[in-house]
Amino acid sequence: MAQHVAQPTATTPVAPAKLPLTAIAPWAVFFGILMLVLLYFVGAEQGATSVISGAEVHEWVHDGRHLLGFPCH
Repeated sequence: MAQHVAQPTATTPVAPAKLPLTAIAPWAVFFGILMLVLLYFVGAEQGATSVISGAEVHEWVHDGRHLLGFPCH
């Protein structure tokens, strides 16, 4: 008595859904602006260009500033 072995079936690859540029653009702009604001606070928030007076922001981003190679002292 012969046993039937299941043969592998050919499947077509499923492509991921394409997102239109109009759906991605607002998020890209939002995160781009957010990254620029964070870069400003880490890299330039002190001295003459300071938006927030005092040293609180400087102390919060001090180690990140050194890690990213921004001069600080």
